[in-house]
Amino acid sequence: MNGINAYELRRYLQHAIANQKDLDLVIIGLDFFMFNKFRENSVNFSEHRLEKEHIFSEDFINVSFSLDATLASMETIVNSNKNQLDNSGYRVNRLLKFKGAINNAFERNFGMYKLSIQFLGELKIIVDLCQQNQIKLISYISPSHATQWEVIRISGEWSTFEEWKRQVVKIIPVFNFSGYNSITTEPIHNDMENYRDNSHYTPKVGNLILNRLLSYKEEEVPQDFGILINSENIESHLTKIRQDQEIWVKNNPDEVKLVKEIKQKYDASLIEKN
Repeated sequence: MNGINAYELRRYLQHAIANQKDLDLVIIGLDFFMFNKFRENSVNFSEHRLEKEHIFSEDFINVSFSLDATLASMETIVNSNKNQLDNSGYRVNRLLKFKGAINNAFERNFGMYKLSIQFLGELKIIVDLCQQNQIKLISYISPSHATQWEVIRISGEWSTFEEWKRQVVKIIPVFNFSGYNSITTEPIHNDMENYRDNSHYTPKVGNLILNRLLSYKEEEVPQDFGILINSENIESHLTKIRQDQEIWVKNNPDEVKLVKEIKQKYDASLIEKN
């Protein structure tokens, strides 16, 4: 479920509860942009599909006719990723992928951002739903690449980002994989192990996240990756991230420059439109 808001997340949980009576564990990844007041419902979101025990004929036809194409596409993607090639057979230019994703982050998320009290309320409803249905709930903040945090910083929303974390831990403790750690600070190069672009991590990282959340093979998980934060340690944790940010900015001038230049081009495009 890519790019959804907190309301959609809550409705999908209700759908899962309605259709899986024995559901006893839910893991949710929280994203800063999911709580943007101006984040509208996804174009594919449909209320009439939810909490039903059957699939609508239109959806069945769409799924049936597209299944073969989907499987073929998945096979192509898997094979190309193994060899670090794109679907045209050319070697992946990771820097270009990062540039495109960073530009998209500015365009989609920072034209307008306001932390939504309503969406924070949706998170509280999610917690209550799980408690009412005896479901164990584990939540985490996703580990985007350090350049994504630079996007937030250079957009002037870092204090809002911190306030979002403060509000989240008032509702539920959360494993924080964000910030500057041995995974998120991987230098940008074509043969990256951890990231496809600044906000999409590899299956390897996904497995490390699950290992931390489920206390499985934790010896394989870097110690600085996935810190449980709550209302008691949130301020010291935020201070540590600010300190780590200063170090990362100082030691990675090229990546800082990359984000800054993309931001300047984005700002210039807004001026041209007006």
